[in-house]
Order: sequence, then C-alpha cells, then structure tokens
Amino acid sequence: MTDVSSWWEALLTIEKIYWGIAIPASLLFIFLLITTFIGGDMDSDVADADLEVDGDPGIGFQFFTFKNLVAFFTIFAWTGLGGIDSGYSTNTTILISVIAGLTMMVIMAALFYYISKLKQSGTLVIKRAEGKIGETYLRIPGARGGFGKIQLTLQGSVREFDALTDQTEDIPTGAIIEIIEVIDQSKMLVKTTHTK
Repeated sequence: MTDVSSWWEALLTIEKIYWGIAIPASLLFIFLLITTFIGGDMDSDVADADLEVDGDPGIGFQFFTFKNLVAFFTIFAWTGLGGIDSGYSTNTTILISVIAGLTMMVIMAALFYYISKLKQSGTLVIKRAEGKIGETYLRIPGARGGFGKIQLTLQGSVREFDALTDQTEDIPTGAIIEIIEVIDQSKMLVKTTHTK
C-alpha cells in the first residue's frame, strides 16, 4: 500500500485527473460490455410493442447516450495517460485525448445506429395488406355470402387469409384480387382485379 501511496504522490495533477477518470470509466465500460453481451442491455428495447406508427423513422442517430459518454471518458483518459507518458505537453495531451474520445463516441453511435437498422421485427403488421394484390385459391361467395380463401405475399412471405367480398358475383378460384380492407388478423375484404 505504501508503494501505491508513493506512486500517487509522485504523479502530476493532470496525471491524477486522468487516472481518476480512467479507472472508474474502464470498470464501468467493462460492466456495460458484459451486460450488453449477456442480455442486460435495456436502453433500446425496454418495451417492444407490436405496434407500428406510420411514417416513424425510428430513433435515429444518437450521439449523447450513457454508453457513448462512458466510452468517451474511457478513451479520453487512457489516451491522455499515453500522451503524458510519451512526453507531450499538457495542452497537446488534452487536445489529443478529447479528439480520441469524440472519435470513439462517433464510432459507438454509428455502430449502434447501423445495428438498430439491421434489426427487423418478426411481428406481422396486418394493416400493410391493404391495397396488396393476391390470389383466391378457394372460391369467395358474392355479397358477403361466406368466406373463401386467398393467398398474398406480406412482409416477405406468402400468407393465407379468409376473405369476403361485397361484389354480387362469386370470385372464382385463381382470380387475382385486391385487398380493400383488413377486417381482423385473419380476415380480409377483397375485390376482383382480373381473372387469370
């Protein structure tokens, strides 16, 4: 313990500041890194609701986040200690460490931004079916006389739904249809566009 005390007393004030930032920031950075990889990352997906807001572009690029600030102070402090150890002046060391910290913040923000863009929700947004074109594979009785079956491609996969029509004539199997309205998660109101 005497060696640590004498080492601390021998440090310059700027070195004490950098060490005072480097140790807690590094420990916090390691903790955040571990919790992120084991699933403790709760700041981006606290509540993943099965809702979509039309025209919502998402969270977007976030520069000032807790993780980015921790990364800034970690890189800032270690770069500063490296600058002092290399014999740079105090002003040059501070400038280099601030630039390194800001660079790390930009890298972290860009990384999380592009990772969030790669995420794709597996939730089916049924409202997207309106206006889509599909095909009947079981006849749809006219004038809402009963349900038939249709197939359409929605969110990259072919899906099957029950379908009604307001048209007076039945819609035969193999007819090309357009979705007029989504009635519920499994039922559509359709009209004929043309027959094969």
